[in-house]
Amino acid sequence: MENIDDPHNVSAVMRTCDSVGIMELYALYRDPAFKKLKLGNRSSSSAKKWVDVRLYNDQKLCLKAMRAKYDKIYCTHLSADATPLYELDLTGSVGLAFGNEHDGISKELLDLCDGNFVIPQVGMIESLNVSVACAITLYEAYRQRKAKGMYDTSAFSESELEAMLEDYRQRHSNDYKEIPFKEDETN
Repeated sequence: MENIDDPHNVSAVMRTCDSVGIMELYALYRDPAFKKLKLGNRSSSSAKKWVDVRLYNDQKLCLKAMRAKYDKIYCTHLSADATPLYELDLTGSVGLAFGNEHDGISKELLDLCDGNFVIPQVGMIESLNVSVACAITLYEAYRQRKAKGMYDTSAFSESELEAMLEDYRQRHSNDYKEIPFKEDETN
């Protein structure tokens, strides 16, 4: 997520991430004040306890971290060469980038991605709220992956699952008031 203004949108995206099993979110902000971003419990439905937010203020460092985990990175961007969402293969190792509510993805981030996509629409308005666009996209990825049986077995070993469960127990016992940002050491 790049420069998302409304904390309720970030909370809603975190809730959607949790619902499809995504355990981390990359947040790119130019303003370091966003380290103190407060998220509403109602809109996040406590997802802030389960979804790690990796905070960056440098695009290249953020993309470097994403590329270490994902083979392809696609962003949402309205353009003539954009691929319709439902033609995108989301079953591989894919990272997704969503832009600011007012300006969308920055040109700089667009240039660093492997491609861009749009959610097909037939109304007069050209775009959706960022949290809605993210939800539609993540559920399309979920649909494609479920159809391929990718949710039939765990991607984690027993020891990894136990470590995650212990981490979740600790988080649940704490009363998180602020978003649990995890900054990259190189950031």
